[in-house]
Amino acid sequence: MSQTLVVCPFCGCGCSFYLEEKEGRAVGVTPSREHPVSQGSLCVKGWRAYEFINRPERLKSPMIRDGGIVRDATWDEAFDLVSRKLISIKKEYGSGALAFLSSAKLTNEENYVFMKMARAAFKTNNIDHCARL
Repeated sequence: MSQTLVVCPFCGCGCSFYLEEKEGRAVGVTPSREHPVSQGSLCVKGWRAYEFINRPERLKSPMIRDGGIVRDATWDEAFDLVSRKLISIKKEYGSGALAFLSSAKLTNEENYVFMKMARAAFKTNNIDHCARL
């Protein structure tokens, strides 16, 4: 069994654990005792953080709706589509028609950049943060 030190994906606290892998599959976690945030502890979500990795229904690439059919897309294609749609909505309906919802899974710095993008690029204050995990 191998272990890889990772940051927990479930909130912005930055807890760390060793992801345990056996035969190419994630099988568990061990908290990092040395990490200054988690100090050998994990919340209930951190203890179960490995479970989604091997799920067969897990999305592994962006998907877009193309002519009524949902298909895999490249990241460049997905980002281009989203940016074009956001610009189009702003142009047609104004900035008030846009809203941005962020996630506690991002770091504070990532959430700050997200907020700055919403306010500076799209001129909207319709921003919320889903820190209620």
